[in-house]
Amino acid sequence: MNLPRDAIATVSFVDQYCAVYQNLFPEVRSFECFKFLHLGMISEIKRKSLPAIARAVGLESSQSLHHFLANSPWDIETVRQQRIELIKLALKEREIILCIDETGDNKKGKSTDYVARQYIGNLGKTENGIVSVNAYGVLEGITFPLIFKIFKPKSRLQEKDVYKTKPRLAIEIIHEL
Repeated sequence: MNLPRDAIATVSFVDQYCAVYQNLFPEVRSFECFKFLHLGMISEIKRKSLPAIARAVGLESSQSLHHFLANSPWDIETVRQQRIELIKLALKEREIILCIDETGDNKKGKSTDYVARQYIGNLGKTENGIVSVNAYGVLEGITFPLIFKIFKPKSRLQEKDVYKTKPRLAIEIIHEL
């Protein structure tokens, strides 16, 4: 009988942060990829693409990270819900200021879902890119992310999608919180 192995250690604070989510990942490899993505996102690499993150964390290729995001048996909504619950516990009933904002990133090509020619506020112009509506909490001068939703332009809607304006997405975020 083989016993499950422990996940590969990364940086102690990343391991500590990710440990509270370990129960949401049925496979140790999925949990390791979860940790590797967190480590990659805080690294000083210029582009936060899967190949760049894989190189930064010492993986031979980005295939395992791609598999984790595309096919691994875990549920993003469960992770988000647990994250919000942990934030609420840490706040200990203290009131926060809720900040709703939109941000965008310019993208080349159209292979990424919901990339379209649209106004990118942080660039101050219309470009090919992707836009999200974001909620942040502010407490004692510290800003922390809460929830985001991708804006889906009418021209890029998929069959299952329903068009929602950015204000509608903001309202949904407020109701979720």
